[in-house]
This record gives sequence, structure tokens and C-alpha cells, in this order.
Amino acid sequence: MIDNYVRKLFTSFAGDQEIRLIIGIAYLVASVFFIMGLKFMSSPRTARRGMFMAEAGMALAIVTTLLDQEIISLEWILIGLFIGSIAGYVMAIYTPMTAMPQRTALSHAFGALAAMLVGVTKYYTGHVKGDDHGVMIAIGLEVLLGAMTFTGSMIAFGKLQGTLPGAPIQYKGQNLINFAIIAALVGSFGYLVYNPGASMLFYVLAGVSLVFGVSLVLPIGAADMPVVMSLLNAYAGLAGCATGFALNNNVLIIAGALDGASGVILSIIMTKAMNRSMTNVLFGGFGAVQEVAAAREVKGTIKGQTAEEAASILDIADSVIIVPGYGMAVSQAQHSCKKLVDYLIKKGKTVRFAIHPVAGRMPGHMNVLLAEAGVDYDLLCDMEAINDDFPTTDVSIVIGANDVVNPAAKEDKASPIYGMPILNVDASRTVMVLKRGMNPGFSGIENELFYKDNCVMVFGDAKKTLDGFVAGLVELDA
Repeated sequence: MIDNYVRKLFTSFAGDQEIRLIIGIAYLVASVFFIMGLKFMSSPRTARRGMFMAEAGMALAIVTTLLDQEIISLEWILIGLFIGSIAGYVMAIYTPMTAMPQRTALSHAFGALAAMLVGVTKYYTGHVKGDDHGVMIAIGLEVLLGAMTFTGSMIAFGKLQGTLPGAPIQYKGQNLINFAIIAALVGSFGYLVYNPGASMLFYVLAGVSLVFGVSLVLPIGAADMPVVMSLLNAYAGLAGCATGFALNNNVLIIAGALDGASGVILSIIMTKAMNRSMTNVLFGGFGAVQEVAAAREVKGTIKGQTAEEAASILDIADSVIIVPGYGMAVSQAQHSCKKLVDYLIKKGKTVRFAIHPVAGRMPGHMNVLLAEAGVDYDLLCDMEAINDDFPTTDVSIVIGANDVVNPAAKEDKASPIYGMPILNVDASRTVMVLKRGMNPGFSGIENELFYKDNCVMVFGDAKKTLDGFVAGLVELDA
């Protein structure tokens, strides 16, 4: 048996106490790697180093767990490790960067499903006694959070992939049903803590939790996915933390707590960036279709330009700010954008990117795409760092962004997006908006930026338009 061979090899140079000490130290080192990795990922410049540290911590945690004497058999674990590694490698290699939100949703789903299955297995195999109230709390939370995160993440994947409608899906009596589901979850969980032996109720809890994940994410539109993704990340982390308590595994507790806490903090940042309340997010009401107040009349005219005409404006500009949005991801224009940036910098112009926290379909979506294209990290600026620079900027280029640059968020109190922090591109001397057409953003309202005197529209595919900018600049320099 593989496990016996490994165990004999491991115990040949240390006794039981020494082995427990080695395992404890290894778990501590892995936890430190997780913490440092999270710290480094707070900056684009050190994010790659943070990923390597987190990967090293996970590898150390896995190896240490495999050497733990509490493992009964290694054969099926190694088979699962092999299959999972191959699947992860294939997904990493063949998933395009534009599909990172869907891949992240799948990762949340798989991790949450694993946590749920561990909890179900531990309960099914009789590890919970009639008076194990503390263990029942851990397993109950593990199954509840794991189940709802699994189905919620799969719904998010479907919306992002386009297999489910991206618009919010609602039905009559939805709120009443959601309240009934929550009441069933609270009631069954509470009774299980009181009486862990109520096995039938345990499986009811698991089933209702699966349904709750669907009802939680189904009413949320695809444009709200940045908040959904960060919230699901928090749920998955908390499920992992509960798994650690159920298995008495310190590294799982630490890693899950880090994941859960960072997900909650990120959710708060996302909700502020979208002018939503954390209460609505936690109760899944933030994706509901809102009544749009009577929009004020938008005055002005749309001014269109060709890519060649826009290139002549860029040619005389000294400073340029580029605002990427989901349209850049859809057209896969990040590489063409990099070519434009390189050419403008070569001509001695100052070029930077303004990144809105909720641009795209997941937190950091635009950063991921631009990093894939090789854009220098120093050119990426957060909203707070760059917003005051727009009035002194010659040209701002908006690539497929909409609501995050709509002045109505600042000026129209009747607007459904009023109060949402936006990028102040309207203060630039000239604004170029790259769009396929005049369709409104997720809010469903007109973007007043398009009608401003300093705004010009360049219609068409963003990738082709940016290539046209470069071609026009090259021709002007010829």
C-alpha cells in the first residue's frame, strides 16, 4: 500500500511527537505564505510574486497533509490530485483572459462543492455525536455556505458565459419564496445545533442551501458580477474556514478566514463603487431591477468621428488617459490598446489608464486583461489616484465603458445611478468614446457624456478602432 510505504518512510527518522511538531510548523509556514501572498497581491507590481508565494504555501499545505498520519489511505487522494492537477492545467492554458470571470466562478464552485462534500461525509460517517453541538455548528455552516456558493457560482458562470440570460431573472412572489428559504435554513440549522442526531433535517439543510444559491444569484444582472464574484469568494472562504474547524485543521481555518475576510472587504469596496448598500448585497437584493425614475432630458448632439480623424487629435495631444470597460474585454482589444499606448509613449506623450473598481465582470478584470497584453503596471491608476487629473488631460479614450463614466451619477438626483462614484472623464479637454452603438449601460439610462460638447463618438469594434488609431498616427508621421 502506498500509504503504508510513505508512513514508514516518514516515521523512520522521527517519532509521533516530532512528526506532529513538524506538521504544525509546516502548516504555520504555509499560513505565513498565504498571508504574505495576499499582502503582495494588493499591488499590481508585486501581484505576481504574491501568487507564487500563495502557490508555494498551498503546495506545502498539500504535501504536509499527505504526510499526516491521520490519513487512512492515499490511493484515492493521489488519484484525485492527479486528475485535479490535469484539469487545472488545461483550464489555465486554454481559458482566454477574456473568460477569466467564468473561470473564477468555476473555481469558487469547485472549492465550495469540496467543502460541502467534506461536511456531508463527516456527518454521514457518524463523526457527529448527539452532544457535539460545536462540531455541528462547524459542519452545518460548512454545508450551508458550501452548497449555496456552489450553485450560486454555477449560476454566475452561466450568466457570464451567456448560457443563461445576463439580465436579472425575476418572478412573481420571489421575495416571499426567498424569505421562506431563509426561514427554513435558519430553522433547520438551529434545530440541528440543538439536536445533531436529526439526520433527515441535515440533508434538508443541504438541499435547501443548494436552492438558496440559485435564488440568490438568479435575480442579479451580469453587470453586477464584480460584487457577486467578491461575495461568492467570501462565502467560499468562510466555508473553507468552517471545514477547518470541522476537521480540526489549523491551516484550513487560517486560509479560509483570510479568503473570507478579504472577500468581505472587497465586497464592501465594490458596493461603494456601485453605490449599493452592504445590507442589500448580503440579502441578495442588490440585483433586483430598480424602477428607473423619469430621466431628465439630455441636451446636446452626438458627434461622430472616424478613426483617422480621431488619430489627428491624438497626434497633437500631450496627455492621454484611457478608460477601459467591459467592451474592451468583449472585443479583445487589450493587445491593440497596448500597441496604441506604446506608439503614443514613443512619440513623447504621457499615457495612463484609469481603472474603475467595477469595470468588467469581476474585481480586477481590466487589470488582468491589460497585464496579459504586457501593459506596464506603473501606467495603471485607481480611480482615487487619477480622478483629479482629468481636467488637465488633453484626451480621454473610453473603451467600452458606460455607467462608470456617466455624469448623471453626479448631476441628476433622479437617476438610478446617482451617488455612484464615477471617473470624471467629462472634465477632460476632449473625450473619445469607442462603442459599437448607442445601447445604454446596465442601468438602462442614456449616458449624458455622449452629448457633451467635448465628446466625440468613434463607432465600431474597439479592436479595429484602436488599430485604426495606430495606422492613422503612423500615416501622420510618414
